[in-house]
Amino acid sequence: MSNRPLAAAGRLVPLLRAGLIAGIVIAAVAYPVVALTGLGAKATAHAVDQKTRVLKTALPAETSYVYGPDGKTVLTMFYEEYRQYTKLSDMSPNIQQAIIAAEDSRFYQHHGVDPKGVARAFVSNARSGGSQGASTLTMQYVRMALRDSATTPKQVQEATQQTSLRKVKEMRMALDLEKEISKDEIMERYLNSAYFGHRAYGIYAASEIFFSKTPKDLTPVEAATLAGLVKSPSEYDPADSDQKEATGRRNYVLDRMSQLGYLSPDSAAAAKSEPIRLKLTTPPHDCAAVAEKYNSWGFACDYLKNWWSAQPAFGANRLERMDNLRRGGYRIVLSLDPKIQAAAEKNVGAKEATGSPFANGIVVSEPGTGRVKAMAVNRTYSLDLAENPLSSNPEAGPKVKANYPNTVAPLLGGGDLAGYQAGSTFKMFPMLAALDAGMPLSTSFNAPHRYRSEVYDGWAPSNASGAMSGQQTMWSGFGKSVNTYFVWLEEKVGADRAVRLAEQLGLRWRTDVDRDHASPDKAKKWGAFTLGVSDATPLEMANAYAAIAADGRYCEAIPVQAIMNRDGTPATYATPGGLHREVAKPRCRQVVSADAARAATDAARCPTGDTPARGSCGGWSTADSVRGTVGRPVAGKTGTTDSTRSAWFVGYTPELAAASFISDPDNPFNAVGDGQSQIPIKAVSETLRDGLKGTPTRQFTPPSDAIVG
Repeated sequence: MSNRPLAAAGRLVPLLRAGLIAGIVIAAVAYPVVALTGLGAKATAHAVDQKTRVLKTALPAETSYVYGPDGKTVLTMFYEEYRQYTKLSDMSPNIQQAIIAAEDSRFYQHHGVDPKGVARAFVSNARSGGSQGASTLTMQYVRMALRDSATTPKQVQEATQQTSLRKVKEMRMALDLEKEISKDEIMERYLNSAYFGHRAYGIYAASEIFFSKTPKDLTPVEAATLAGLVKSPSEYDPADSDQKEATGRRNYVLDRMSQLGYLSPDSAAAAKSEPIRLKLTTPPHDCAAVAEKYNSWGFACDYLKNWWSAQPAFGANRLERMDNLRRGGYRIVLSLDPKIQAAAEKNVGAKEATGSPFANGIVVSEPGTGRVKAMAVNRTYSLDLAENPLSSNPEAGPKVKANYPNTVAPLLGGGDLAGYQAGSTFKMFPMLAALDAGMPLSTSFNAPHRYRSEVYDGWAPSNASGAMSGQQTMWSGFGKSVNTYFVWLEEKVGADRAVRLAEQLGLRWRTDVDRDHASPDKAKKWGAFTLGVSDATPLEMANAYAAIAADGRYCEAIPVQAIMNRDGTPATYATPGGLHREVAKPRCRQVVSADAARAATDAARCPTGDTPARGSCGGWSTADSVRGTVGRPVAGKTGTTDSTRSAWFVGYTPELAAASFISDPDNPFNAVGDGQSQIPIKAVSETLRDGLKGTPTRQFTPPSDAIVG
């Protein structure tokens, strides 16, 4: 008896089995509840329904853009997956046709699952032992959307694992999704979700990275090249030196486009004869990628990141907030003013003076809003520390690099660095506290050269020179920076009251020593507070003094003027009272009375060489050149520490407040010296002059008779 019939029958068994399996799968899709119950998961159908509802509104991760204040100049981007969502109407028909030709030729005929494709794949796999897929574009989109919306590793695994159960769920969801949204919407979502390699997620990123153009301008050859990547981005990568695989895959797609009637045979043949011509682009990412032209803006970008990570509007914790920044598709407009920023950069030598261990930085804040208008320091914003010398700090270790000329450290504030001792700039806080408590500007004390404090357990500070001794008021005491007058004044108002006021004006204590002294049970004895022994950042000091310029109204420091969601609406947060407010709007509160702030300003005109509205400065001051340089009413305060380890000047007009320092961030014991103590005075006065050039001169409002005394 011949064995041929048996052999033929044997060859038919796999085919029959494949057809049976295909039928079962198709039946499972047609009768989902029964099928899923048969798989031992009665609750699965409900879970699938829930996931399908999620898919209706699911959006892929999208790049966030950071713009200059014109809202047009892109400074950098933040992304986990480089993607910009693009409407189907803004895509060339070529890419839509190419992706259909490459991935799902019956896309507009089936309803989410292609029974012919399923049967064909099972038969092919049974014959070859391979794993040919049967996923439609809709099914692929379902898988991508589930993966992208996953919040746990388990959910990612469930969305991508190669199991029959996952496939059946995927089919069920594809069918359900097509009942809810149109084919064109599925196509749009697919093309915005697909990965094309080289960190290009979605067709906008792929068009830009591979061809430096928008999706609307893709040619058939370019579209076929990109569509061919979806199957295996690394295998068909056209950026490889050998483009053989990429060309073969592209030509396959072009042939399919011809077979489907999208291209004529002649057009397809001509397209296949062309080489793949790339014009590669690398999108900027994070603050270190800010263009060289705007290098100093990198410090403001870095502050933006730190500020963002502290905003509850963007997540429950720092990790969630930063993830949201990289995936949320925000449009962020910085608050920096190009004119003021340019002045600040010039006046601290941001480009010319980067080779010094002493950092000279400046921050400019806007009174009444808290918006940061400039951030500059004599450093290059860069991660590359290879050419930096070794640190000047002997305790840093033998291989630790210095912070110059390159750094990304938040030297200007907004990060986790403690800052620098601010010296006599802190005298503002006990004076303002005293004024707000009802003490008049004329409060007089015969200040000795050395003053022994019984309140502070016998502590006996002295003045910088004998010329400071004698009868002083708040005007002359502030103008000459008389230590013994301010220790006495601090005793009268209470050091704890001055400390709490500084906190209300935005100062934070970042060292263990400062936190200990500022604690409720010890602040009353912190006599040296008025002499500025605490660390502070120029960001904090500029913003604190800005509140005085704004008649006692403190506004939180903010680095943005606008933040828009991906849909173009302003980003908002919920207040404790349930109101929704824009995240980028100023957040202000009255900290001291307007009259107290005006009185403090009147006294603060003395250090600058300006003339107060109501009192006498006593004949001389510590920074009497400032008024002549700025050329308009100006107030402020100098500050130096023991042995001039650091030097400061904080100055303000009604329009702007600026704080500048000079210090060695690596080694606070590396003294700046008296010869460089004038540098912050010059930086602030010239920046205020240059930044306000061409604007109307505004006057300070004088204090009332009651507070003058």
